[in-house]
Amino acid sequence: MNIMNLLKDFIEDESGLTAVEYAIAGGLVVGGMIAAFNTLGTNATSKIDCLASAVNGVSTNCGG
Repeated sequence: MNIMNLLKDFIEDESGLTAVEYAIAGGLVVGGMIAAFNTLGTNATSKIDCLASAVNGVSTNCGG
């Protein structure tokens, strides 16, 4: 085998490609989960604060 054949075989080899694809997909899923939980946490905290104010008579509009 010469260098050109070795280089051609290396370029056409896709055996490690699946692991890289799974790693990228996993990273995207984790990133999406972090963004969703941060948004959910912020919204839940604001609703709880509003309800606590309504119980104390300070706020009456927690719907929104």
